[in-house]
Amino acid sequence: MRRFLDIPYATPPGRFAAPVPHPGWAGVRDATRPGPTAPQPSRDGFAALDMTPFFGPGWVRGEDFLTANVWAPQDARRRPVMVFVHGGGFISGSARSPLYDGTAFARDGVVLVTLNYRLGITGFLDVPGAVRNRGLLDVIAALRWVQDNVDAFGGDPGNVTLFGQSAGATLVSALLAAPEARGLFHRAIVQSGNALGAFSPEQAAVVTRAAATALGVEPSLAGFDSVPDERLVEIMPGLTGLDLQTAGEFDPLVGLTPFDVVLERQPADSDLAAVDLLVGSNAEEGNLYLAPQGDLMASTTDDLRELAARVHRDPEALIAAYRAQRPGAGHGELRSAILGDAMFTAGGRRLAEAHGNAHVYEFAWRSSAVDGQLGAAHSVELPFVFGLLDLPVLRGPQALLGQDEPPVALAKEMHGAWVSFAATGDPGWPRFGSRGRIRRFDAVSETTTARDLSMWRP
Repeated sequence: MRRFLDIPYATPPGRFAAPVPHPGWAGVRDATRPGPTAPQPSRDGFAALDMTPFFGPGWVRGEDFLTANVWAPQDARRRPVMVFVHGGGFISGSARSPLYDGTAFARDGVVLVTLNYRLGITGFLDVPGAVRNRGLLDVIAALRWVQDNVDAFGGDPGNVTLFGQSAGATLVSALLAAPEARGLFHRAIVQSGNALGAFSPEQAAVVTRAAATALGVEPSLAGFDSVPDERLVEIMPGLTGLDLQTAGEFDPLVGLTPFDVVLERQPADSDLAAVDLLVGSNAEEGNLYLAPQGDLMASTTDDLRELAARVHRDPEALIAAYRAQRPGAGHGELRSAILGDAMFTAGGRRLAEAHGNAHVYEFAWRSSAVDGQLGAAHSVELPFVFGLLDLPVLRGPQALLGQDEPPVALAKEMHGAWVSFAATGDPGWPRFGSRGRIRRFDAVSETTTARDLSMWRP
C-alpha cells in the first residue's frame, strides 16, 4: 500500500472563520511525516484505563493542521473511498491516533482518508459574530478536497463512504442532514454517535457565557479572538459538567463535554440525505465512563436516580424499564446502560428509523481490561473495524483490549463488513426494517432482533 501524511485540504483560516480551500504548492511536498494537530487539552480522566491510543499525541503545535492522511492500494484503479472522522468529545483527538492506521483498508482495496478538524472553542463554541459549527465546516471542506483529489490516489469520487466514531459519528449524523454536504458522500457509517445529540442555540449560549467568564472577556468574536490558543485550551476542561438542561431540553451529552454541533433541529428529526446508512453502538457504552474510575462497582441508588433525572422526564419509569430488561443488575450496570443509551444508542436507533432503510449493528465483545469491568465499552470496537488487534499499545490489563486474546475472526468479520458496505452498500445482513433486525458482533456473531428502546421515544 501507499501512505501519504499531512496533506493540507484547507488553508489556516481566521480561528473563528470558515475554512478556505488550500491553493496547492509548487514542486514536491514531503508526505512521509505526520504534521501538527488542532489545539487541545490533554485528556487524562480515564484513571485505570490507558486511552492515549484513542486520543493520540494531543496538541502538536503548528498552524497548518487542517490536513488529511491517505492510505491507498498500490494500483491506480478506481477504488471505494472511506473518509474517517475521529472522536474525542469535540475537545481532543486527531488523525495521528494509532487507532486510525489505514493499512488494513488499503490492503483490502479501499482508499482511506483520515482528517483533522478544529476542536473545542475554535471549532464548536457558538461565538456571536462568528460562523457556527466551524469544525463541521472543516469536515465539509475535507470532503470537497476528496471529491477534487482522491482520483489521484486511485479512489473513486463517485463512491465515498463517510464514517466516524463518537463525536466524529455525531458529526456524520449532522452531515446527513446538512444540505451543503449533499453529493459529497454516498454512504455513511455512524459508530456510537448521537443523531439526537446536538446542542440547541440556547444550550450553546450557556457554554459561551461560561467560557467568556472564565477568560475574562466579552462573549463576542472580538473578545474570544483576543485570547491566545494556549489560554483557550487551558480553560476547556473547566467547562465540563455545566448544567445545560433547559425548560424544554435535556443535555444530550450528559455533561461529559461542553462542546457539540449547534443546530436548530436534531439530525434525526431532519431531512436526511438519501445515502446508504450503517449505524450502531456498543452493548456497554457507558462502562467507559464508570469502570476505569471505580464507579461501576461503587454506584448507588442516588447515583442511578440522579442520572435518570438528567436524561428522562419520568426517571422512575425509566429505571423500572431497565430493571425489567436486566433482572438482577446492580446500580452500576443499570447506570451504565442508561448512560450509554442516552448518549449513543437511542439517538442512533432514531436515526435508523428516520432514514428508513439502514443497516444496524451492536458490538458486544467484552474487553477484559480494568479487571474485566470494561466490557463492550465505548470505543472498544475501533481496533476490530481498523484491523489492529496486534497493536501492542492496545494490549494489557489497563489497555483497551485487555490482556486476554481478542478474537481475530471477529476483527476479520467487522472489518470485512465495513469494506463490503463501502464497496456495495451491503454489510452482509438484512436492513433494520419493520422487523428490527440487527447484527450483533461478538465472539460468535448473529443476526437478531434489536432490544426495545421505546422508553426513549418522546
